[in-house]
Amino acid sequence: MALKAATLDEVLGMCICMTCPSWVNCGEKGGYCVDAIGKSACIHEEKGCVCRNCQAFKNAGLKHISFCTKGSADEQSKM
Repeated sequence: MALKAATLDEVLGMCICMTCPSWVNCGEKGGYCVDAIGKSACIHEEKGCVCRNCQAFKNAGLKHISFCTKGSADEQSKM
């Protein structure tokens, strides 16, 4: 993933996953768009999506959404 952030911590610092209507609070930190994290083990139902509003999404020029249920940007690119 071509994020401009230098570290996973920076990506997670930009992350807005926890504001999403689909969010399930189960101890995950979000960052589902990143390969090292990938889709959620807890979120199984999409109730909306805020990915396009995320700074990490914008910085990386991502196109896909619903990373929490569909997998990271790279995973979705392979579909």
